[in-house]
Amino acid sequence: MSGQKQAEEAIVPSLNEASEHEEKEEEKGDHSIFSVKSLLWHGGSVYDAWFSCASNQVAQVLLTLPYSFSQMGMLSGIILQIFYGFLGSWTAYLISVLYIEYRSRKEKENVSFKNHVIQWFEVLDGLLGPYWKAVGLAFNCTFLLFGSVIQLIACASNIYYINDKLDKRTWTYIFGACCATTVFIPSFHNYRMWSFLGLGMTTYTAWYLTIAALVHGQVEGVTHQGPTKLVLYFTGATNILYTFGGHAVTVEIMHAMWKPQKFKCIYLLATLYVFTLTIPSAAAVYWAFGDQLLNHSNAFSLLPHSGWRDAAVVLMLIHQFITFGFACTPLYFVWEKVVGMHDTKSICLRAVCRLPVVIPIWFLAIIFPFFGPINSAVGSLLVSFTVYIIPALAHMLTYKSASARQNAAEKPPFFLPSWTAVYAVNTFIVAWVFVVGFGLGGWASMTNFIKQVDTFGLFAKCYQCPPSPSSKHH
Repeated sequence: MSGQKQAEEAIVPSLNEASEHEEKEEEKGDHSIFSVKSLLWHGGSVYDAWFSCASNQVAQVLLTLPYSFSQMGMLSGIILQIFYGFLGSWTAYLISVLYIEYRSRKEKENVSFKNHVIQWFEVLDGLLGPYWKAVGLAFNCTFLLFGSVIQLIACASNIYYINDKLDKRTWTYIFGACCATTVFIPSFHNYRMWSFLGLGMTTYTAWYLTIAALVHGQVEGVTHQGPTKLVLYFTGATNILYTFGGHAVTVEIMHAMWKPQKFKCIYLLATLYVFTLTIPSAAAVYWAFGDQLLNHSNAFSLLPHSGWRDAAVVLMLIHQFITFGFACTPLYFVWEKVVGMHDTKSICLRAVCRLPVVIPIWFLAIIFPFFGPINSAVGSLLVSFTVYIIPALAHMLTYKSASARQNAAEKPPFFLPSWTAVYAVNTFIVAWVFVVGFGLGGWASMTNFIKQVDTFGLFAKCYQCPPSPSSKHH
């Protein structure tokens, strides 16, 4: 432990130098520590990072977890949530270690990050070379792109439960325009108020689902047959794998902290809180409606119409706007770096520069309005690599030499004190996620995708809308 402490102390001043400089710059222009700007806008504390991680982990997936439980059964649903939650927390820890390693190496070379946000692909490039950079960039950007598209489609799907006078495609146009305003939020420093609100909204929605399901009670003749088919089982498992896969923004959240080395257990603490939202709500809704959920991927569709439900829908919509911003911000940074606008101070200039990122996302959401099957396909084919396999492999390769292990900025954690134990855990993660997540999950989600392909309609005006006299589009 003393070696770890010394290593940490050695890099603390350099890691904090840029951050402290930013803080001083902030305070120069604003003497009041409790000013509205610093209170709502400028956050870089441990608490801000915790809110960002917890808020970013659970959004629309809260509404699809009961559907996953119906595919897998109650016991598997709970066990796999806990299993993937801890697996995800471990790989988030690995990402944080690699970030600190990269940053401490660069700062020894006197590289300044004053106007530059470090991203995951740059960490991979700095530690492992250009091929890893290309792989990291491809997986991360594709994952974030689909994540953003899914949020837009989900917004239209949710609002339709409150107001079906407009079809889902029209709602997608409206929400696309609303979400485009995220181009004005410069970085994760400025998500303090949003991530705080986002977590409050998800907490309300999760407890509304739990209480509403318990008050409603079990429907007549309820059955809990799951799991019945392997395809359904692994599709559900992939959705849970996806739930704890908010790592595509981990490096950006860390970089926004004044003291990034304090990030290590934040993701785990965020996950433990998320368990209090996802497990009770999914279990209660599945207990109440059972196998009916197999045909209702959105939990809102089974709960009775009420003011409480409408409030939950509205809060989820606002949170999805926030999650859209979370998913898009790293894409904005990548695009800014491509066009050479990343160090520009003008918010308006950067906002204009970012618009070409939002427009294709908006367009894709209008072309492909079927987010349920896409969700599990994205989970198995992208999340399995982005969140689990690449960080574990990158960590093993970074520290494969004895000198790298000896000079590591972060030594192994206290609960796994030897490098051998760390390697064993990483090897298990790579093997498990490759076989179960990518292999079986990919097979199940693609089978499910192909089965539903004939129900898809490109540019569908109202995908999966119930037939009604006012709408001829099903």
